[in-house]
Amino acid sequence: MLVKNLQESLPQRAYSATQVLENEMKISLSQGIKMYDLMENAGCSVFSYIQDYYPKLSNMLVLCGKGNNGGDGFIVARLAQEMGINVTVYLCTKSERLMGDAKIAFNLLQKTKVTIIYHHECQNISSFLQDNEYEIIVDALFGIGFKGDLSLDFIELINEVNTYDAPVISVDIPSGVDATTGHVITTAIIADITITFIVIKQGLLTGQSAKYTGDVFLADLTLGNAFQQEITSQVEIQGQLTAPNKPERSAASHKGNVGLLLTIGGDRGMPGAIRLASESALRSGASLVAVCCHPENHSFILNGRPELMLAIQKEDQLVNNRFYNKAKVLLCGPGLGRNAWSKKLFDSVITSKKPCVIDADALHLLATRPKKRDNWILTPHPGEAAELLNCTVADIEKDRFSSVRKIAQQYGGICILKGSGSLISDGKRVWINTSGNSGMATGGMGDVLSGIIAALLMQLSNFFEAACLAVFLHGQAADIVAKNNGKIGMLASDLFPEIQRLINQDDL
Repeated sequence: MLVKNLQESLPQRAYSATQVLENEMKISLSQGIKMYDLMENAGCSVFSYIQDYYPKLSNMLVLCGKGNNGGDGFIVARLAQEMGINVTVYLCTKSERLMGDAKIAFNLLQKTKVTIIYHHECQNISSFLQDNEYEIIVDALFGIGFKGDLSLDFIELINEVNTYDAPVISVDIPSGVDATTGHVITTAIIADITITFIVIKQGLLTGQSAKYTGDVFLADLTLGNAFQQEITSQVEIQGQLTAPNKPERSAASHKGNVGLLLTIGGDRGMPGAIRLASESALRSGASLVAVCCHPENHSFILNGRPELMLAIQKEDQLVNNRFYNKAKVLLCGPGLGRNAWSKKLFDSVITSKKPCVIDADALHLLATRPKKRDNWILTPHPGEAAELLNCTVADIEKDRFSSVRKIAQQYGGICILKGSGSLISDGKRVWINTSGNSGMATGGMGDVLSGIIAALLMQLSNFFEAACLAVFLHGQAADIVAKNNGKIGMLASDLFPEIQRLINQDDL
């Protein structure tokens, strides 16, 4: 089965490369499928896609490595040649180094008229590519077992492929991408399509991999269900069918049922962030929102949004303020700053026992005075995550799964590691979010998310579900804006009407 719409039809779990490599043979044999037959099925799935989407294809290049990924490529090449397509295999190893099922597939390939070019015999890869008018390139260089650095030869090859004017289809994973983490050390194939096998590899859905994977398709090779039933995973995927249920509003509800949210931030010269977070909370179902910000920002906060209230701004009086005492949830950080005023307000938040959302500057302050609590949600981007873990951004991006777990374990509560394929963790399980797009790379998006989270915390009893639903709705709203207006020029406030509409829909 080839799943063509991952947003709607994702399997529930994702797996590390190690889990797949260690268990695919066991699951395959338990289903009565020999490993070579599994390789044939993989190659057939890729070629089936090629036939469907490139029916007039006449000339293609298949890049093959020495492992089973290369074996998949040999099968694709053989099937294509049998259908009358002119095929060239560019083999990045000596034939005598091929082993096992890949060797069997290569021996069958040699009985065809496929042209085989050996990498070590090619004098100039750039000239080779330019001298041939390949309509597509199939990337079967490295599979999910790849780790580490690429050699200079492979870097050159991949760079040339990435600049060549032809669509690229990657087999299982773009060569150079770590299937477990999504990390790329040097470079990787930039695919237009990735067809992955059996189950989704977790690295395909987060971090750097978004630059390389293109559209991801799943060919489960009839093993997907059996694999998920037999092999457990702490990493799950959030799509339209797996997002948590939205809050319901009964006919007899009044504003006291949902309660009041107190948002804290907006230092001098930074009114926008706390305004966005506060209005986002209103649009997401918070009945009452009071804002504690610098007095110079009061008129901006209320301008055009009279539903917002103003709480006392003096840091030494906040804890005795009626809004503070009445608040069901606190949201701290957007535009908070890092001065003495900011620090005192932050201290009043983390010493409270109220559920909290900690964002932006408040995360920086938390890193300087660590505390652990169970009833808060932390929302770092990679830079803030690096501060929380006292490491570099590169360390965070190298393994986002490990990073999000560590933050939740060290600081308690729920951590949302933002970015492409945002991750949500309670320190054990991790959910990968699949909504959202690159148009969200603009100021204020994180503030809007923090407001959604805070509002859902007021309406749902489960912190983890509130975090997951908020991240999904945030991305889904941005996807609608992108579809209607495009990604470039998207503003954080453009999401408000879509957020309200989505949270009131029966289905996402």
